[in-house]
Amino acid sequence: MEPRSGRWFPTINPATEEQLSEVSEALKADVDRAVTAAASAQESWGRLKPSRRARYIFRISRLLQERSRELAVVESLDGGKPIKESRDVDIPLAAAHFFYYAGWADKLEWAFPNRRPRPVGVCGQVIPWNFPLLMLAWKIAPALAAGNTVVLKPAETTPLSALLFAEICQQADLPPGVVNIITGAGKTGSLLVSHPDVKKVAFTGSTEVGKLIQKAVAGTGKHLSLELGGKAANIVFDDAPLDQAVEGIINGIFFNQGHVCCAGSRLLVQESVAELLLAKLRDRVDTLRVGDPLDKNTDVGAINSRAQLEKIQGLVESGLEEGAEIYQPPCELPAKGFWFRPTIFTNVSQSHRIAREEIFGPVLSVLTFRTPAEAVEKANNTPYGLSAGVWTEKGSRILWMTERLRAGVVWANTYNRFDPTSPFGGYKESGFGREGGLHGLLPYLGLN
Repeated sequence: MEPRSGRWFPTINPATEEQLSEVSEALKADVDRAVTAAASAQESWGRLKPSRRARYIFRISRLLQERSRELAVVESLDGGKPIKESRDVDIPLAAAHFFYYAGWADKLEWAFPNRRPRPVGVCGQVIPWNFPLLMLAWKIAPALAAGNTVVLKPAETTPLSALLFAEICQQADLPPGVVNIITGAGKTGSLLVSHPDVKKVAFTGSTEVGKLIQKAVAGTGKHLSLELGGKAANIVFDDAPLDQAVEGIINGIFFNQGHVCCAGSRLLVQESVAELLLAKLRDRVDTLRVGDPLDKNTDVGAINSRAQLEKIQGLVESGLEEGAEIYQPPCELPAKGFWFRPTIFTNVSQSHRIAREEIFGPVLSVLTFRTPAEAVEKANNTPYGLSAGVWTEKGSRILWMTERLRAGVVWANTYNRFDPTSPFGGYKESGFGREGGLHGLLPYLGLN
């Protein structure tokens, strides 16, 4: 659809710096048009028999599966992530979320006994560039199951899979106005969040923008959920299976180039095994293949944008200036595109910027501890509280740590494992509200 703003912007392949397409920039008139369409569709969609709503959501899930190859390629071209991650993680999980919430659509009265669940209305949703289609699924699937209509804005650097999803909604014969996709940058998102007819705002992104959104909706009566940044601790005890832990550490920080809000970017290792673990970790990092995201053998793809690459480079420079020791594998980077080598910092203290600030890149900071109590204290010494990992053979220690770690998700002897039936979200500056599971329906319902 032609934008009323008359404005367009390019999307770039971060692996080649070549332009992929031109996308319309939605400004006030376009945002108004999308919200009006959602508001017009709200009454009929909200009153539709829940089992009928479930059929539409299930149909979307099936179409995501049927078009999975196409979506995986688009996700990797647009975002820079390795195709094996798009193919094996992002698309299957996105389809699974729609499948899961299709099952809840006609069971809301049983899900919340002695309450009368009702939709909240038009939902304005803003998602980031690290998992475009998966974040879309996390937002749209529960909103539709609860009987709401949606206006969603993808990140300006990765809008293509969301536009393909709009085509899938048409293919599924979803009633007009139920799902609306608008594209643009921060101004577009601000117009959506502040629109008076938007009753619920859901945002995933940086803590700084999350704080601005919270201020903008304060006093408006709008429902709000925020999933923001993280600086997660991945904690390895001396009795942990070290080879397994190394794989978990690699997955925790180098998956999707470290562009993960719950990335295990702080590695806390018990002193007695630190030297051995680091030797194994360096050997494993040397085997990682950095390069073409569309090569199925690639482990680490391209950084999403030049701006993000410059941020990573700046924080890495600060680590060197503050005295941390760096290790990077001797791999050759492509001449064009936005690339950064997998990086490990040792000799890091808690005062270093690289141990405090979210880098959102393939950079790991290593600290040590002696006792479980010290591990908890160091892990919790952060303004964030999104996730953590614990590696030990003692089940009692896992439970002891889980009770004390101030994190919304704690993985035990694994990392970055997701399931649509399990809620995800954080504490402190990592936001509030949960996505996934039964908890993921709550932000989209009014309960009388």
